[in-house]
Amino acid sequence: MQERQDALNGRERVCRWARHPRCVGLARVELRKALAAWGLAEMEDTALVVLSELVTNAVRHAHVSPDRAIETRFQHAGDDLRIEVHDSSDVWPYQHAAASDSECGRGLVLVGVLADQWGVSECGVGKSVWALMSVSPQDGDS
Repeated sequence: MQERQDALNGRERVCRWARHPRCVGLARVELRKALAAWGLAEMEDTALVVLSELVTNAVRHAHVSPDRAIETRFQHAGDDLRIEVHDSSDVWPYQHAAASDSECGRGLVLVGVLADQWGVSECGVGKSVWALMSVSPQDGDS
């Protein structure tokens, strides 16, 4: 289910996942490991919520053949943590107001509140949805 690649002196972790709800929890485990290795454990709760929302959106809404993978990419560069989720769907996500009794539709609102920036980029086949979070001075080993 998973293929892992570490690069950039251990400051980037890339994983590929089958498009299945189970990959959300597995991706969270990988991010938790990366944050611990980078000395960013204090960011864990917030970063895990952001990742969970982005991967869940890819699993639920990337209407492509089931054999197409989802890729997660975590990068710690300088004062930033970047979380990316790539999928092969060309449909871009958007924030919308969820009804007060709705059980879904708030994911990108949460990402917008928790991350410093978020956006969508083209990436060959499909798209990359990314979030950028500042590493506070007490976080990390920089």
